[in-house]
Amino acid sequence: MKAIKKFIIGLIIGLLVGLWFGVNIGRGRHFYANPFVAATVKEQIKQTGESIMQKSGEALEKGGKALQDQLKDK
Repeated sequence: MKAIKKFIIGLIIGLLVGLWFGVNIGRGRHFYANPFVAATVKEQIKQTGESIMQKSGEALEKGGKALQDQLKDK
């Protein structure tokens, strides 16, 4: 019974520590940082910039495809 109790406690602690590190790694922070801290202005600007770059790239691809389609039709 003691072995099962130790296993369950170890499992819970391992899950919590893994979640802590996983959230930080997913957000691009140091793995030991506090995951509950709100994103800084610098991080928010970086995320917004990345989103804008991705959307503008998609728009350029759509425009390029439309141009190619028009040239093929002529």
